[in-house]
Amino acid sequence: MKSIASVPGKVILFGEHFVVYGIKAILCAIDKRITVTSQFLDEPKIRIKSELGNAEIDLGVLSSLNSISTRFMKPFFYIVKETLKEFNVNKGIEIILKSDIPAGIGLGSSSAACVAVTASVAGLFDRKSKEQVLKRSIESERIIFKDASGADSSVSTFGGLMSYDKNGFEKIDSKNNFSFIIANSNQVHNTREVVLKVSEFKNKNEKLFAEMCKQEEGLVREALLRLKENDLNKLGSLISENQELLEKINVSTDRLDLLIKEASKTSYGAKITGAGGGGCIICLVDESNAMATLENLKKISDCFIAKIDFGGLIYCNPS
Repeated sequence: MKSIASVPGKVILFGEHFVVYGIKAILCAIDKRITVTSQFLDEPKIRIKSELGNAEIDLGVLSSLNSISTRFMKPFFYIVKETLKEFNVNKGIEIILKSDIPAGIGLGSSSAACVAVTASVAGLFDRKSKEQVLKRSIESERIIFKDASGADSSVSTFGGLMSYDKNGFEKIDSKNNFSFIIANSNQVHNTREVVLKVSEFKNKNEKLFAEMCKQEEGLVREALLRLKENDLNKLGSLISENQELLEKINVSTDRLDLLIKEASKTSYGAKITGAGGGGCIICLVDESNAMATLENLKKISDCFIAKIDFGGLIYCNPS
């Protein structure tokens, strides 16, 4: 028996960094997915295979996550441990991850993987609701990122567009026809270091940062209205304004600035998505300017088109 689950990645339209300080963020699931296949093993082992590496441990070691040397695998082993305990089973499991979400560039691959592994492993016993899957996937993320908000996992689980703050998420009822060009700076970044850098900026510039939070709050409030109207011109303008705030808190780079400058020639608006300090930019487009923006950015960057994914978590195998 195989249990297969598929989950989308995400981009952040508004609110990265500011969400840490109580401002709403707006996130969007994209049609780049991670698919996870789980099956029982005849031997007492937990085996994980992925494009980023493989790991295998004996069932007896599962109770001590600290003994697992591969850090990014720990959430997956936690998911297996909790699932086996929930169903009172002691069996080996093989988990295979296949992804078309580029890793480590701010598109939510880690969170999507946690959601997909949770759903796939649980599916060997019982198909869980999206709410149940989300709860365990956030728990697993916090094994290595103790302050993980759950925003990325939420939008990957439920799909579409949503707003998110410390009180949780709210779906944005929208069937917009826009797309994104996502361009990779190919600059490696460390999310923790960038978040710490923003915290230091805030501490040194309390009054300025408080004013910037108010500006971001206003951008998000207006963006929610423009999303309902599908007003891409205004939405693009708001995205560009958001980028200006991100530049002020020093999370942009010369390379990201160059990509945004080029993207702005043809798209409705462009900005960093995610922590910054590297990673990706997103460019808001539709059928009228998508190819022009893509061809322009291809001259200087690895890039691709992404559409909104409204499906969220999907179980791929028969009921």
